[in-house]
Amino acid sequence: MITRLSSIRNLSLISFKITNMKYIVSYKKPNNHYIDIEFIIDKVDSDKIKVQLPAWRPGRYELGNFAKNVQKWEAFNYKGDRLSSKKITKDLWEVETNGTSEVHIKYNYFANEINAGSSYLDDKQLYINGVNCFLYLPNRQNEGCELELKIPSTYKVATGLTQTSKHNFKAKDFHELVDSPFIASNNLQHFSFDESNVKFHLWFNGECKPDWNKLETDFRKFIKNQIEAFGGFPVNEYHFLFQILTYRTYHGVEHSNSTVISLGPSYDIMRTEGWYNELLGVSSHELYHTWNVKQIRPTEMLPYDYSKENYTVMGYLDEGVTTYYGDKFLLTSGVFDWELYAKTFNQLLDRHFNNFGVNNYSVAQSSFDTWLDGYVKGAPGRKGSIYTEGALVAFMTDIFILKNTQNKKSLNTVMKTLFEDFAKKGLGVGDEDYKKVIEEVSGTSYEDIYNNYIHGNKDYTNLLKDALNYIGCELSVELSKKHNEAYLGFKVRYENGSCLIDNICHNSLAEQKGLAINDEIIAINGVKINNDLELWSNYFINEEIGLSIKRELSTITKISFIPNEKSVGFSDYKIIKLKENDNYTHWKTV
Repeated sequence: MITRLSSIRNLSLISFKITNMKYIVSYKKPNNHYIDIEFIIDKVDSDKIKVQLPAWRPGRYELGNFAKNVQKWEAFNYKGDRLSSKKITKDLWEVETNGTSEVHIKYNYFANEINAGSSYLDDKQLYINGVNCFLYLPNRQNEGCELELKIPSTYKVATGLTQTSKHNFKAKDFHELVDSPFIASNNLQHFSFDESNVKFHLWFNGECKPDWNKLETDFRKFIKNQIEAFGGFPVNEYHFLFQILTYRTYHGVEHSNSTVISLGPSYDIMRTEGWYNELLGVSSHELYHTWNVKQIRPTEMLPYDYSKENYTVMGYLDEGVTTYYGDKFLLTSGVFDWELYAKTFNQLLDRHFNNFGVNNYSVAQSSFDTWLDGYVKGAPGRKGSIYTEGALVAFMTDIFILKNTQNKKSLNTVMKTLFEDFAKKGLGVGDEDYKKVIEEVSGTSYEDIYNNYIHGNKDYTNLLKDALNYIGCELSVELSKKHNEAYLGFKVRYENGSCLIDNICHNSLAEQKGLAINDEIIAINGVKINNDLELWSNYFINEEIGLSIKRELSTITKISFIPNEKSVGFSDYKIIKLKENDNYTHWKTV
């Protein structure tokens, strides 16, 4: 809630001058979800200043348009007199200073979304990702920042920010401030331990029963393994902030000395046969980001420009390599056995081979276009994924280097070089830089993979098979066990009680019969679908199958499939370990 002018005038009674940018966060009615923020700017020496709100957040390369959540916005001098201001773009304001040296901006922000990158307020917690809601001056981002939280005295605060007093914090600059999310709550559960001379904190918020011994045992293993791989850790302390929710969710966002991870449902989090392995997977992934993207960063994003898109083709490095190593370090550290690791790899194979967009856009092109549709399905068959294709290319590159160095060097050597020779020297990494370092490490040309698999859309199958064979594995391809996928050629998803066509195989019966993505299947052979299309499809496997279809602009139509009609369908892809040879041993350790 914005304070009225009469109360703002009381500022003139306070005899202080701030030395940094200052943010004061408070709220009056938490269940309305509006956070009140006062942004104080000192040392103003111009007639007009421009004040920006970020348009996106690092870690999610699409516009967030956070200004849509701002309801009220006013500017004052330090005496409480209103200053003239106007909005000049969707998230940029101009303030006429009228000769004042200190400007106070009071605004509010609607915080009613809870995931790993959002902000949320209710009567149980205040959760803020500062990049959503903190204003800044574009020409003064490198100045120190202070943060004051006016919250219940009993609240604990989980954050990577430097604490100056109980609910007061500081950051060296705006970048650090908005790269340091926090959760303030009475319900926080906290555990910490030291590993490799670094203090690690585990914070759990929400309905959860953490098994600290189990968590510490597994976290120590992959943390130690990653630190040893790089020869050091970029920060002195690291915070895992877990938002545990009561419904199914999975999301993580990286930060320089912390990560926020949202997982649910609560009852499944600590179950080994449930979502515990997912918790380990996302935690290892986000920890690896501490080096890769928070330190090793594409040239185009150094520094971040929060006001607009930061285009880069290097998502294959930022997210692809991180996806690959996040899983691999769970295997090499002994947290995952081969069966669990293979399960994660098989998911990559399934997503790759059943996404026909890989035939159109390369992983580099798909990286550039994350700003358009990187996190939604988008147009069918348009592009690939920086996570999936990026991880598979990382694996093939890892084997490429091992092969050419007699197992003495690997992709990890490349990543360590990028950390030492670029990140530590404050340099961004370019697309050509990555290629050059790989060639220096491997001692041979990287042109084939670079041109055909990163910047081209050549079929991955043969190179994947060769890479897997090198470490004593093979690629197994079998028709899907679901009749509708293997023989009719379509996959489904369930949303809000509806069964929708999710994917259609090229040249399949489904395509020939005129099915379309997002068609709703109402019934199969007169039986109403209830989240069980696959089971009914298998039940009618040797019979004529009739589907009742509802399309957005048409009435219900019926489509029939005749048994034994020739068709193309979806397959299941798996890696199988045939033998544990010396190459496999080196791959696990180098």
